[in-house]
Order: sequence, then structure tokens, then C-alpha cells
Amino acid sequence: MEFSERGYHQTGISHIAKRLGIGHGTFYRYFENKRDILEHVIDSVCDKIRLAMAEANAPTASKTLEDYEAQLARLGVSLSRILHETPGLFRILLLEATSIDPEMTRRITDFFDWCARQVDAYFENGMRQGFLRSDLDRQATAHVLVGMIFSTILMTINAGDPDLLKRMNSAVRRMLLDGITSRPDFQNRSESQ
Repeated sequence: MEFSERGYHQTGISHIAKRLGIGHGTFYRYFENKRDILEHVIDSVCDKIRLAMAEANAPTASKTLEDYEAQLARLGVSLSRILHETPGLFRILLLEATSIDPEMTRRITDFFDWCARQVDAYFENGMRQGFLRSDLDRQATAHVLVGMIFSTILMTINAGDPDLLKRMNSAVRRMLLDGITSRPDFQNRSESQ
């Protein structure tokens, strides 16, 4: 909480200890320093995102276009819930974490790469099942989608408009469904233009 309100660099151990209602010494029983606590916070957000992409939302869960559409809706709801519960943490993740040190930058970019590999796995499944276009550049499209999602999150936490996230989720779903599916009605419409 202190990091999201003050920023990482402006937050001292005394701020964190005061917020927690503990002394400096007690803080150091649990954490080495403020970077250590930030790592725990970032791990928590990343774990929530990984969990949202598991089980019914796993990359191989969809067998049909209808399954895929329902899965996109569920993922949108899950990610929106995580964002709603922890907006300050996303602000730190997206705006401040990469300015801390090279290792933290690598940690964040590794997480983004993991997200893109997961999205690529969704695309691979959709192509294998036949509901996504066979000519899709999976890797590039996965990275573009991850960029869109994190950009959407950043726009949402800075806008203060509660309806914006819902509208942006819908826009991303529409782009995915109309842009990369193998639906003949979309392909015919695209070829005639």
C-alpha cells in the first residue's frame, strides 16, 4: 500500500512499519529490506494472474469457438477482479518496478514473456482445434495481445472511470473473436473489402 501511495523510491522502512503497526526490528524479522517486500507483493500479483489462467481457463480447455468465447469472458472477469482488488500493485508493476534495478527489470520482462507464452499456447490450441486462423503469427500476436492487456490495465488505473475496464475488455474480446478466428463470415467480409 505504501509503495502505491508514495512510490517505491519515496517509501521508507519506517513508512511500511508504521502502516503495519510494527517496529523497525520486527520488520527485519520478516523482510531483508523494502525490495524484498516488493518482490513478495509482485509475486502475489503474478501468482493471482497465473491462477486465473489455470484449470477451466487453461490454454487447452477450449475445444470450440463457443468454448473459446466463454473462456475469454471468464479471463476478462478474473483479470478485472484482480485489478479491482490490487490497482496500486499494478501501478507499481507497470510503472515503477523496472526502474528499481536491472534484476527487477528482468523479473518483470520475464513475467511478460511468460504471459506471452501462455497466450501463444491458447492460440496454438485454437489453431489445432480449427477455430483460429491457420495463418496466425502466434508468437508476435501473443506479444501484441499482452501489450494491449497491460496497456489497458494502465489506462484503467489512471482513468478513474469504472466503466472503462468493462468497455476495454469487450474491445479486446471483439478483436480476438473477429480478428483471429477462422469464422467464414468474417473471412468473407474481410476479403470483400
